[in-house]
Amino acid sequence: MLTPETLKSYIAAGLECEVLEVQGDGQHFEALIVCHAFEGLRPIKRHQVVYGVLGDRMREEIHALSMKTLTPSEWAEKAKP
Repeated sequence: MLTPETLKSYIAAGLECEVLEVQGDGQHFEALIVCHAFEGLRPIKRHQVVYGVLGDRMREEIHALSMKTLTPSEWAEKAKP
């Protein structure tokens, strides 16, 4: 069974992330991904970047993946009080 830690390692191997958090139960996962590679990209394109990193694993190992994809500046804005 796929673990959140394994999924996190798959994403980290393909994207240099500022923040990467993955939670899940083996079939359904949620990920927070903060990455410079998302600069200038719309949300759908950001998700496509992550899907590209995961490749065939999206069909074979991962049943569902909900993502929050942010740039470092967007993440910093959310962190402000």
